[in-house]
Amino acid sequence: MIISTTPTLEGYPVKQYLGVVTGETIVGANIFKDFMAGIRDIVGGRAGSYEKVLIEAKETSMAEMKQRAEAMGANAIVGVDIDYETVGEGGTMLMVATSGTAVII
Repeated sequence: MIISTTPTLEGYPVKQYLGVVTGETIVGANIFKDFMAGIRDIVGGRAGSYEKVLIEAKETSMAEMKQRAEAMGANAIVGVDIDYETVGEGGTMLMVATSGTAVII
């Protein structure tokens, strides 16, 4: 399956638009990761534990969107958008939401 942020795919005309597809993931940050990220804020550097969680959440959300598109009979998703938000009391949870248009090319 081709997944693209662009509304069209060069060389692949869209034969049919099947509709909007989404994927959502919400993950929590544990206290150890928060502590380590706080240290990184003080001494500088990247928060590798948060980056790993962010990557995993994005991949899970994208996989869910792809699965839903396949269930509709799509072989591509165009116009993909990825949104990141903090949710929950005090922003303790991270939500990654993906959306796009399922198509047949």
